[in-house]
Amino acid sequence: MTDLILFWHRRDLRTSDNLGLAAARERSAKVVGVFCLDPDILEADDVAPARVTYMIGCLRELQTRYTKAGSDLLILQGKPVEEIPKIAAALDAIAVYWNRDVEPYSRQRDNAVAAALKEKGIEIRTKTWDQLLHAPGEIQTGSGEPYKVYTPFWRNWYQQAKAEPAARLANLTGLSPTETSQAKDAGIIELPAAKDLGFNWDQPLPVEPGEAAAQELLTEFCREDRAIAAYDEQRNFPSVTGTSMLSAALKFGAIGIRTVWAAADAAYSCCRSDETHSNVQTWMQELAWREFYQHVMYFFPKLAEGPYREAWKDFPWDNNEDKFVAWCEGRTGYPIVDAAMRQLNETGWMHNRCRMIVASFLTKDLIIDWRWGEKYFMQKLIDGDLSANNGGWQWSASSGMDPKPLRIFNPASQAKKFDADAEYVRQWLPEVRHVDTGALVSGKLSPLDLEGTDYVAPIVDHKKQQAIFKERYKAQKAKLE
Repeated sequence: MTDLILFWHRRDLRTSDNLGLAAARERSAKVVGVFCLDPDILEADDVAPARVTYMIGCLRELQTRYTKAGSDLLILQGKPVEEIPKIAAALDAIAVYWNRDVEPYSRQRDNAVAAALKEKGIEIRTKTWDQLLHAPGEIQTGSGEPYKVYTPFWRNWYQQAKAEPAARLANLTGLSPTETSQAKDAGIIELPAAKDLGFNWDQPLPVEPGEAAAQELLTEFCREDRAIAAYDEQRNFPSVTGTSMLSAALKFGAIGIRTVWAAADAAYSCCRSDETHSNVQTWMQELAWREFYQHVMYFFPKLAEGPYREAWKDFPWDNNEDKFVAWCEGRTGYPIVDAAMRQLNETGWMHNRCRMIVASFLTKDLIIDWRWGEKYFMQKLIDGDLSANNGGWQWSASSGMDPKPLRIFNPASQAKKFDADAEYVRQWLPEVRHVDTGALVSGKLSPLDLEGTDYVAPIVDHKKQQAIFKERYKAQKAKLE
């Protein structure tokens, strides 16, 4: 029996501020990382090429960091329930460590892997909730129940002390030549490119992958004179770089949430006015939203399959496939909607304000099941995360836990408020850049405006669709009373 510990990476692709990895290092200097390319994830029909490309980039840097620390990151391909026990047994590991996850599939997978390891007599350590500042169950109502509403969750969550970042992995011992040979026999492979896995992404990624790039983004965002100091004012304007762009890094754990919170807290401490305090705290509230959605996914896993509210479980959607395709391709005739969908399709990312606009349009104007949009987002987004994506879609569709269930966005009002000069629309809809700003913002393009372009007239009338939707919603609620 050696003193070798395997650390199974999943959505924690970094060596610093990694709770499970730090715990493994405390026990032994011989910590070897492992990552398994899981066909149940990679062969699903909601995987984005941009997201896989980003993940592979993170893994490439992670391998380099392991090498610099004196150890190895092993790559496996296959079902984790088979591959993790096989490599652990081949290397005679004393234990396998990993961080816990909230998602239904991850929990099922982890239970299966744990059982398989126990059958082989290999110890497991899975107590750490690395991706959260507070583990599920730590933030509860006065009656000991999980929160179903964000605002009281935020108040309680914010008051609780936050852990400091964990230590960086260092001074390790890697595999011996004999162990390396054993690992090869057990099925380790070279890290493939995304295209080798069937995912072709030919555009530049909206953010660079890896731990170093994520830390650089955080540092730049949290500088005293940078975006965090004006976050509440600028975050809603899609033509402005007013957000952190850390969502992909948080999704894959290229940066630790304790590191992120520490930077936000330091920025808050340096604020010199109530206004900047408010701006920084708004970003802190966004971090709490992320955590709220993960907590409710943990306690209410059926959210991954359908709506929380009863009124939506058999809602009479139109589900017009032609209109859905038009929405996907950015051909609805509503400039702010189409610009946002073009941004998503071309870059793998969409501004959060625009995510709300297009989600409301799909569900309330086209009257299409929000799950269609939820899946399409996951097929495109570099930061596609089940909890956050599902939570955002259910919020926009009015099917989730939000205490104000009926919310309808007017595309013209949203554009007037957040893209008044049509900068964002012109960036993503080059065929109508010549059109008057007022027409682009209102969406009222004349036949003359469209002449010589392939841009389409509106495929639905917002006012009429809004009325139809409200009637259906009213009737649906009445059925439940």
